[in-house]
Amino acid sequence: MKKLLKELLVTKNNLDAEKVLRLPSYDVAQEVKRFSIEDQIILLNTIPVLKSSKILQYMSAEEKYNILIHLSENKAKKLLNLQPIDELVDLLLAVHPEKQAKLMAYLDKITKHNVKKLMNFKPETAGSLVTSDFVAVRGNWSVKMTLKYIREHSENVESISYSYVLDSHGYLEGIVSIHELLLAADEEILSTIMIQEVISVQAEVDQQEVVKKLLNYNLAAIPVTTANNKMIGIITFDDVMNVMEAEATEDIQKLGGSEPLNQSYFEASIWSIFLKRLPWLLLLFVAEAYTGTVLKYFEDEIETVVALAFFVPLLVGTGGNTGTQVVATITRAIGIGEVKFKDIFRVMKKEFAIGMLLGLALGIAGLTRAYMLGVGTEVAQVVAITLLFIVIWASLVAAVLPLILRKLKLDPAVVSGPFITTFVDGTGLVIYFMVAKTLLNL
Repeated sequence: MKKLLKELLVTKNNLDAEKVLRLPSYDVAQEVKRFSIEDQIILLNTIPVLKSSKILQYMSAEEKYNILIHLSENKAKKLLNLQPIDELVDLLLAVHPEKQAKLMAYLDKITKHNVKKLMNFKPETAGSLVTSDFVAVRGNWSVKMTLKYIREHSENVESISYSYVLDSHGYLEGIVSIHELLLAADEEILSTIMIQEVISVQAEVDQQEVVKKLLNYNLAAIPVTTANNKMIGIITFDDVMNVMEAEATEDIQKLGGSEPLNQSYFEASIWSIFLKRLPWLLLLFVAEAYTGTVLKYFEDEIETVVALAFFVPLLVGTGGNTGTQVVATITRAIGIGEVKFKDIFRVMKKEFAIGMLLGLALGIAGLTRAYMLGVGTEVAQVVAITLLFIVIWASLVAAVLPLILRKLKLDPAVVSGPFITTFVDGTGLVIYFMVAKTLLNL
């Protein structure tokens, strides 16, 4: 593909451009991005406009903008107006207001009206994902008429999986899948074959609710309506996949103890990544200082039985690892709706039982390790019992905190692995030395 694009840069002939038409737009976009901005302009000017518009869809907002402003005004207008409405909204919201105004000037009247309407919805809601490019039909149409309409307008809509039956005022009456249309007789009327009990979402609902509905009902697209059922647009499965990827990326970054990036890794500046990471590291630094305070408090016990110090890394590491496992599991369960705050005691009961089993297993392992080091029976018993307590404690803390945060309308992913590890480090040491004081009579 790279060779073909290089040839196209030199020849600029239609034959090479037609070869590009047969290649996946995503793959072409990835290769085009590797060229200089000057060569990108030549390529997109040579490749037919419809294919160029599809290639543009697989580029970031900044990449799209840089290309569009270097194209002729006529070509830029064509490419921009061929973009799906939801892609246009994402692009305009991602760029600076000055750049936004420049792009807006390229849009035709109808597209501009639709874009402005969709830009009013709050971020991370169904409305922010919606596209107004869908198949809208009337209930008195025949199947034959509907299929003809779909064939004539398929390039102007986001998805033909469903046709949406609207009344004369734009209210949703039902849906008909393309599968049902293909199987129905030509003369059948849509109102007789449409599904009237439509699964839909309102524009204000959280985007995660959209994800759940699409997955639960196995839909290729879902209609978005007002509170009184007036059709706004649709959300397609590919848009939901983007949301799922973004949500997963955000959760992973938070679980790693960092604020999520708002752009791809290579697009983010060194300074912006520094600012994202620093607050969490400072917070964890302060929290980690608590561990030193605990060690200072119990320094007499450590001096009396030096062997106690050998097992500090083992014990705090085990507690942190246990907490990280649990918080990842519970945060994910909360995210997909499996666990809610009302389940808190069920979760605690389950994690207590799991923690007990894990604690016993690791306690035996700790006892064995202590004997191997030859530290004596009493210290070995302290290590084993502490491991049991720490694992149970870490399991309960990591299970409860995400649920409490969700109840407080905070993001459970904030309870990241590093935060749990730091918290359990300090409290685990307190448990360790309290057990040691009790069993060793310190």
